[in-house]
Amino acid sequence: MSDQGIKSRPKYQPIAPEPAGRHHLLVVEGAEVPGGALAEGVSPAAFEVWTVAHRSAVPGAPVMEEAAGAVRTFRSVPHLLGALQERLARERMGLRLYGAGTEPFVWDVFGIAQAAGLGRQETGFAHVGTQARRIFCVHCRAVTENVSTSIVTCSGCGASLFVRDHFSRRLAAFMGVQVDAEVPGEVPEAEELYA
Repeated sequence: MSDQGIKSRPKYQPIAPEPAGRHHLLVVEGAEVPGGALAEGVSPAAFEVWTVAHRSAVPGAPVMEEAAGAVRTFRSVPHLLGALQERLARERMGLRLYGAGTEPFVWDVFGIAQAAGLGRQETGFAHVGTQARRIFCVHCRAVTENVSTSIVTCSGCGASLFVRDHFSRRLAAFMGVQVDAEVPGEVPEAEELYA
């Protein structure tokens, strides 16, 4: 089952510092900047880098060190995202924000940036890691995480959803529509597509 021809699918580029920016902040979903996230010839030292250790014991880092080459480590993704909201609330013009990680992570970062007033020209994202998707059920509005198949059971209403290739930047998710709406119970076999 295919859903071709939809143009909303995000396109990503390797990250390079935008020349007009006065400061460059790179937030990463993992413990280090992943290979392939940066453009050829670009070093992580060109950015202030925030990483996620995914553990409770993190090395101490100066909280206010905001310089190229500085690295700050957070316990978890929610910890990093909360600090990012605080940082952007006090930031001045000229900051460029970049994100590298899975699609749900980079679009959560995008949402925080947009809420803080950063425009698309002030942000850049690289999708690295799993292709698993965040799915928004158009029927009950529930979100189902880490979907790697063409059909998934909604975590909210239990409907069998066809995972469309339509991506909503506002919701930071792909759309899921009930696959057996016309003929209840007629659900095709799910295919592993987004591993």
